[in-house]
Amino acid sequence: MESGINPWSSTPDVDIARLFTDFGIEPVEEVAGALESAPAFFRRKIVVGHRDYGGVVNAINSKTHFNVMTGFMPSGHPHLGHLMVMREVVWHVEQGGSGYVAIADREAHAVRGLSWDACKKYGREYLECLYALGFTGTTYYQSENERLKDLAFEAAIRINFSDLSAIYGFSQETSLAHADSVATQVADILYPQLMGGPAPTVVPVGIDQDPHIRLTRDIAHKMRWFTVLDSGDLISVRSKNAPSHALDAVADAFPGSRRYEGHVDIPGADCISVSEKVRALEVAEGGYGFITPSSTYHSFMQGLQGGKMSSSVSDSLFWFDEPVADVKKKVMGALTGGRMTKEEQFRLGGEPDKCPVYLLNLFHMIEDDTELLEIRSACLCGSLLCGACKKATFERVKEFLSDFKERRDAISHKVVV
Repeated sequence: MESGINPWSSTPDVDIARLFTDFGIEPVEEVAGALESAPAFFRRKIVVGHRDYGGVVNAINSKTHFNVMTGFMPSGHPHLGHLMVMREVVWHVEQGGSGYVAIADREAHAVRGLSWDACKKYGREYLECLYALGFTGTTYYQSENERLKDLAFEAAIRINFSDLSAIYGFSQETSLAHADSVATQVADILYPQLMGGPAPTVVPVGIDQDPHIRLTRDIAHKMRWFTVLDSGDLISVRSKNAPSHALDAVADAFPGSRRYEGHVDIPGADCISVSEKVRALEVAEGGYGFITPSSTYHSFMQGLQGGKMSSSVSDSLFWFDEPVADVKKKVMGALTGGRMTKEEQFRLGGEPDKCPVYLLNLFHMIEDDTELLEIRSACLCGSLLCGACKKATFERVKEFLSDFKERRDAISHKVVV
């Protein structure tokens, strides 16, 4: 694998700094700073990187059309580890984005071996959680979306097994269904533009999912009919695989242009305006005109016992439907950033940045930045002991789960399977 990360691993081990350096992921602070009102996941540096998110920020600020899209593989019950992406999607919808969520049942069936009935059951739970958090928009199961399947087929034409081997580490033992699930995920990311026309589209993901983003960005470019080049005194619109009638339409749209066998040259034009017009012509003539999708990447929250949060390590997280007594046991038994003794805690202070309990509050349980800062300061100076912090954190978790269950029950009728 060229990235050394596996999007299907339940215990991802990702070197964030290396990914940024090797694959061109950019720190998100500067572009997110242009937002008129940044959410907590930006303010608290939970979302750490992006690809081309500036176009989405511009759309949010100018209140123009953009999409937010993500997917969930229904291989088990939704849990704490899924909450960040859900909240990122909902926030973008609240900012005016058109929301799209895929239930990746084809992937779960091919990669995890789940039955279709199990995929339906778990998929319903994910959708309930999303609607309970305030999601509005388009949801679908991959296996039931014929237009998605057609788009996946078209995308697959541009994917070869050397790509899959380099990006994902696929080998001769990899099933064709697994490879097909990758093409389907590419189609998922491009699907909002198939349905609503070309528009900036952001895909919020954990950083271990970057291979899917890189592949999709490459395929989106390959599926375009035209490349627009700025040659200084003229703009050259070059055909990649455009039919003749589309190139004719480009020439007709720009008076004074010169039509050649495989390109149209437009003197004295502006590259941005030409690009926008050519994209619209491409769509009008039967092409896709995709805008290369964007992405944001959030860091991984530690598990409650430290290390990775994984559904295969039950004490590292809690499920949303888990009995409250079990959740209490996990929170109260969580690892902390406290010292070995009360005396050391008073003298040296705690280490909140290493503490899963503090991080649980930072990621999800405390909305007020001032309240969070007070907890952090009290921990650092040693006046807040771990037992008291755990008790207060569990009360927040209990309240969240109770409210979340009420919300899920209230919207369960929206989930039609």
